[in-house]
Amino acid sequence: MGSLTRRGTVGATFIGLVTLGSCAPGVPAPGATPTPTTSNAAGGHRSIPLILAADEGERRVRRVLGGAPLIIKVDRQTAGAPEFVMAYEALPPGVAIPPHRHPGADEIIFVHSGTGTAELGDKSSAVAAGSTIYIPRLTRITVRNTGTEPLVIVAIFSQPGFEELLRDTSVPEGQPVVPLSSAELAAIRARHLGHVIYELP
Repeated sequence: MGSLTRRGTVGATFIGLVTLGSCAPGVPAPGATPTPTTSNAAGGHRSIPLILAADEGERRVRRVLGGAPLIIKVDRQTAGAPEFVMAYEALPPGVAIPPHRHPGADEIIFVHSGTGTAELGDKSSAVAAGSTIYIPRLTRITVRNTGTEPLVIVAIFSQPGFEELLRDTSVPEGQPVVPLSSAELAAIRARHLGHVIYELP
């Protein structure tokens, strides 16, 4: 069973916390029952009721944020979810999610483990395991790992869209991880302005 983190990158303390096996997009996780399915209002797509264990999800590795491991657990592609998006990410020590705003979705960040700081609008606060950050749409947010272990967060979005930027800035686990150039990153962000606006291009 593989770990969310890559050995030597964010340390062994995270191994077993979120260890996810490969789960192809759109394919029910092993042991999950894909029926009955339900229709949703988004063009008749089928939603798949899922109970996902810790070793199930779409495993990816970011080409930004220090190669942070990423898991897209629930979205339109993995479960046919018409609205909600849920993802896990493990920020390496010293790495920060750059300041940004989501124009079309509210977000909740739940800190699973680690320590850091969050800037939300004009507020700044330390965060640790159990902290919850509610981010109304168009509110500025940035999160930094200030600890010595991975800062493991769960992100839930009220509307889809941002997960496609996550895919565009990552590769499936096991593929070569080539960092994005500044020009590549700026082009990707420009394509997703309807879902996220960064302070820097």
